[in-house]
Amino acid sequence: MLALNLPGFTPKIVEKEGKRIIFDFIRKRYVTLTPEEWVRQHFVNFLINFKNYPKELLANEVQVKLNRTSKRCDTVAYNHFLEPLVIIEYKAPTIPITNAVFEQIVRYNMVLHVKYLIVSNGLNHYCCKIDYINQSYCFLEEIPNYEQL
Repeated sequence: MLALNLPGFTPKIVEKEGKRIIFDFIRKRYVTLTPEEWVRQHFVNFLINFKNYPKELLANEVQVKLNRTSKRCDTVAYNHFLEPLVIIEYKAPTIPITNAVFEQIVRYNMVLHVKYLIVSNGLNHYCCKIDYINQSYCFLEEIPNYEQL
């Protein structure tokens, strides 16, 4: 897999029935190793070990109902009251981060109403803080530590 702009770690990868699978320590099961999943596992590791996000307050593949359809947020971080704080959307490293990617995560936020949106392809990471009172947003220089949320 491609080297990412994230701290390295040693994921559990095995081969099963000719397919490579990676252990998702949030979902506590093996999942198909795709380029997007490679980014997710590295980014979640970064959040937990470098940004102090509590593992038990992270969830992968969170289902939301939007306009009578089911969508899945790649990762959601919650506060200690289990209210969503951050939605994170991952793309494969070969996929550029465009306005369309942000439009996707903004649609998810129509349901969850979080304070922060993060998009990463493993090479580039963008974090946006939403100000609902002033109906505005701003991009942050870096991903905030959990205590800053």
